Amino acid sequence: MSPAQRWSSPNERLPGHERILSASYDGLLRIWNMSSQVTVTSPSAGNGGHLSSVKAAKFVSPSQVASSGTDRTVRLWKYREASDDSPAVMSPQIELHSHKASVDSIAVHQPSSRILSASADHTVCLWSTRKSDAPAVPESSLSAHSSLGAKRRKVGPAVSTAQRGCLSILKSHTAPVSSVIFAPNDSTVAYSASWDHGLKTWDLPASTSIDTRSTSHALLSLVAIPDLNLVAAGTSARHITLVDPRASATKIVAMTLRGHTNAVVSLAIDPNNAYGLASGSHDGTCRIWDLRSTKTDKDGQVGQSMYTIGRESIGGALRISGDGVKVFGVLWDPDIGIVSAGEDKSVQINRGQCADPVAPS
Repeated sequence: MSPAQRWSSPNERLPGHERILSASYDGLLRIWNMSSQVTVTSPSAGNGGHLSSVKAAKFVSPSQVASSGTDRTVRLWKYREASDDSPAVMSPQIELHSHKASVDSIAVHQPSSRILSASADHTVCLWSTRKSDAPAVPESSLSAHSSLGAKRRKVGPAVSTAQRGCLSILKSHTAPVSSVIFAPNDSTVAYSASWDHGLKTWDLPASTSIDTRSTSHALLSLVAIPDLNLVAAGTSARHITLVDPRASATKIVAMTLRGHTNAVVSLAIDPNNAYGLASGSHDGTCRIWDLRSTKTDKDGQVGQSMYTIGRESIGGALRISGDGVKVFGVLWDPDIGIVSAGEDKSVQINRGQCADPVAPS
């Protein structure tokens, strides 16, 4: 199972109506209620769904969902809640084509109707969520996708879904791009993280990379910490690197967080505390950090986690390697708590300020 996400507009918080969106390697999206029930599942490949594993999913609005996966597409879905006389429905809306490899991360900026995607083809793409704003798909992109679909699509009824291309392609990375986010205070700026060890800042209107911060390890996940003017990046080297992306910054790494025993693939900020951070790792745990709790050593400012959350599927036990319980995504919601999804095929919720810690780090 891939990362979970929820719609979190303050105007949409209705007690009992919270929903969690999850994406899975089985190629399906699911929306859950707080009673651990799946209220709706996306159509299969033969009915307009993804052709293979889904790697990322986000709510665009209460009635629209975006997803991406190893079938090289970003997809938009129309979502309708259940009513007294009809069940919940998730139906294909638009297929977005341009990437030539797996699309592993997406970011949504709802006010501007824009989506960013990060791909293993070394590029970032900018898209519109509105069909009328999006350009036609290049023939080369459709040909590549048709070839993939012919190999993997199961027999099923024909579904006609609008197909569109991207607004722009951002090229500068030299290895797979693992994560991309909009700058929290300026939707014309984006940050991307890559296996090439680089954190790039992009001018979206100009489709140009305006800054690159080179680190020592492959970067796998990103989250902005706006109150501290920092970007946190999870790494293949088991730690989290905090970078000040501003041009005025005098050093690349502002802080390093250590404690995980495998790759750090997902990050989320505490919605109630500017210094709080949650991380998800292939070691099978989520860790909770307080960025004020640091010490200085030969590598500069270093922090250790305050709490560790194990997977309930194995009774909260900790496995150094994370075999069978790798965490793929984490979200910190002010109402629900810390939501994580993992290799154990489950979405887990930990509530409370300390997220029901398994053990101090």
